Amino acid sequence: MATTNDVQVIAIEEHYNDAELTALFEGRDARTAPHIVSRLDDLGALRLGEMDEGGIDIQVLSHAAPSTQKLDPETAVRVARKVNDRLKQTIDGNPDRFQGFAALPTPDPKAAADELERCVDKLGFKGAMIHGLTTGGLFFDDKRFWPIFERAEQLDVPLYIHPAIPHPDVIKAYYEDYLDDFPGLLTAGWGFTVETATQGIRLVISGVFDAHPGVNIIMGHLGESLPFSLWRINQALSRDGNRPSAFRDTFCEHFYITTSGNFSDPALLCSIQEMGVDRILFSVDYPFVANPPGVKWMEGLSLSAEDKAKILNGNAKRLLRM
Repeated sequence: MATTNDVQVIAIEEHYNDAELTALFEGRDARTAPHIVSRLDDLGALRLGEMDEGGIDIQVLSHAAPSTQKLDPETAVRVARKVNDRLKQTIDGNPDRFQGFAALPTPDPKAAADELERCVDKLGFKGAMIHGLTTGGLFFDDKRFWPIFERAEQLDVPLYIHPAIPHPDVIKAYYEDYLDDFPGLLTAGWGFTVETATQGIRLVISGVFDAHPGVNIIMGHLGESLPFSLWRINQALSRDGNRPSAFRDTFCEHFYITTSGNFSDPALLCSIQEMGVDRILFSVDYPFVANPPGVKWMEGLSLSAEDKAKILNGNAKRLLRM
């Protein structure tokens, strides 16, 4: 098994597809290349071989977007349980290589909280991943979802906020004119960033962290640009006419960010300066991004060996209790 300078490498935003769940999607995104789909479907020799080749010791597996967020409540509850049970079987088959985040049936918030508890207490999962808007166009800060935050606080596990396709009205107003030539604009090129950064901002100002001060949130892609904008957002929300808000402090106290799909020295250094190295965890965003560039990037960073080790495994072990 390959490692980076003999330091264990834990990657925590690494995706897969469950056949039953993906069959319920409106159809796989036509923009997803076949070689990506084949890797999403694989939890065996191909994935493990590419982990070894790229220097990844452990993947924390999570279902790819949109997971169960876009289903009707009854179907979401039924399928999420089976998806999580099958993921547990995968983890049990390779416990030294795989851990998991639960798929939660957010269309039924009470059932989602119960499923989070089952997955943590019975299956040993490390938290849960939520993909974009829930059926009906609801952001995750809506108070209907607060029972999930309450349960996460009780269980002491993080919730990973991950992008999905933006709201149809946003697509039409912001992106539609350019999608024929630049389909990536809708996803990782910009659409994912805008939607998920907006979700992060909404969570901070919603009051959910006042109600549940033990909740921790993870965001990928080095925080969806929010570390770069923290000072300005905080300053703007501190002006007269706004409700009092310690936006910057709240974000840095409750959010962790990962390197998934954003192997940028300047972006990482900005994030470290704003949030501290203890709030940053390594991930690749496999298979949408290949493993070797992420590990090679970490090897070349001008950081101390201690800080690299924190990002590569120490912070994940602490936050996820691995």
